[in-house]
Amino acid sequence: MGATGISKELSASKDVTSTQASDIDNISITSQVTLKSAHRKVDKRLLGWYAFVYLIMRIHVSNISNSAIINLEQGTGIKKQLGNLSSSQWAMALSIFYYPYMVFEPFATLALKHFSPSVWMSRIMLTWGIISMCQGATQNYAGILACRLFLGAAEAGFYPGVLYHLSFWYPTEKLPLRIGFFYACGMFSGTISGLLAYAVSFMNGTGGLAGWRWLFILEGIPAILCAVYTWFYLPNYPETVKFLSEPEREAVLGDLPKAAPTMAAETFSVQQALDLFKDPTFVPFLMIWIFHGVGGWGISFVLPTVIYELGISNTAISQIMTMPPFTLVFVILLSLAFLIHTRRLSPWVAGLGVELMQIVCYILLITVKNPVAKYVFVMIATAASQSFFAIIWPERIRAAKGTTTAGLAIGLTNASCQLMGIVGPLIYQSKFGPTYRVSYICSIGLLAGCIAAVLTSWFFVNKGDSKGLEETVEEAEAETAEAKAS
Repeated sequence: MGATGISKELSASKDVTSTQASDIDNISITSQVTLKSAHRKVDKRLLGWYAFVYLIMRIHVSNISNSAIINLEQGTGIKKQLGNLSSSQWAMALSIFYYPYMVFEPFATLALKHFSPSVWMSRIMLTWGIISMCQGATQNYAGILACRLFLGAAEAGFYPGVLYHLSFWYPTEKLPLRIGFFYACGMFSGTISGLLAYAVSFMNGTGGLAGWRWLFILEGIPAILCAVYTWFYLPNYPETVKFLSEPEREAVLGDLPKAAPTMAAETFSVQQALDLFKDPTFVPFLMIWIFHGVGGWGISFVLPTVIYELGISNTAISQIMTMPPFTLVFVILLSLAFLIHTRRLSPWVAGLGVELMQIVCYILLITVKNPVAKYVFVMIATAASQSFFAIIWPERIRAAKGTTTAGLAIGLTNASCQLMGIVGPLIYQSKFGPTYRVSYICSIGLLAGCIAAVLTSWFFVNKGDSKGLEETVEEAEAETAEAKAS
């Protein structure tokens, strides 16, 4: 073959290679477009609905705090009508919700996989709506305790169940902004709850019922209606939904890592459960949720009372003044989630920054005397505390490998956090008001412990990432060697 022929052959070969590379690029672009289209559909049908329901669910959780000061001036407050409840009795009424919530949460999270998300989530919504309305009929201390106990059992598994369900659909690197949005919508409920409590306070005496009774009754109805919609329309798994085309379904499934939970996997694997307990990140993550839950969230359970005892407003206006802190949560959390999602900020750095911000606010609340300044610091501390968990959750989920491991890790971690509802109201009892100096000192110590736990978890997660990267490189080298040998 002459030089000209060789030159033509090489040129043709280059053209073929170039064409193949171009085809691969086109396939990659097409696949990414398909995946984005699929995720947009899933965001609307799954994430959007969960965010709306979580907003309603958080109203249920926070309405007991709002009810504490409704119509106090008229002499029809909940504490008086239930038998002149003491500070410790009211703290128990707040905290008893979290005992069954904590116990049942790990099992309730795995139950989502066993019964299917649409069935299990609709059950949760239906029972919490009915029991929430029953709170409006209570006549004494024992009655409110019983309702709160059953309400905790009914709601157990919703929040961790949502995170678990999302892990069947999205890889963990695409969860920060989505979990941030979901969580921010739930926290925004504090704004709506305060506004509803303010409006419902003017229904005092309507139909012979006190305002706090109407609050529980009216806020229970939406959950029941949501249960009906969820039963029929909540998407279960990528493999079963009809609103995705086949290419979109394949794109969603292909985007998931090998260790992600799957519909076909067994609900409970003993080996995966043992692997979870042996994982060095297991205990540090639990400590994060316990320390921050009690130290950071404690004030949120009695926020209307804390604001009222500043002495700058009456009970009705105090309800309105609970709105800015929760609106600020929405802004801070979405901003941090966006920065983390776009890889401009590390979730660990963001989490540490939020914790330090709370500590500074609590120190200032101890030292500053001006009521208006104290309200500003209460607002910032509340907003910072409720922005934290959503930032760290994707890292907790990422550290769990497998269907059982993910379900148990999410359920147990969130269950440990329920100590916030058991211990938090005790730390922030009204007997420590109006200064709450003891309460703030306790929060500072607990948040310092949380910072230590965050640093420990960060170290072990990075160590696990390095080990996983080494194993991936070794597997790739082994495959290359086999290919050359064959």
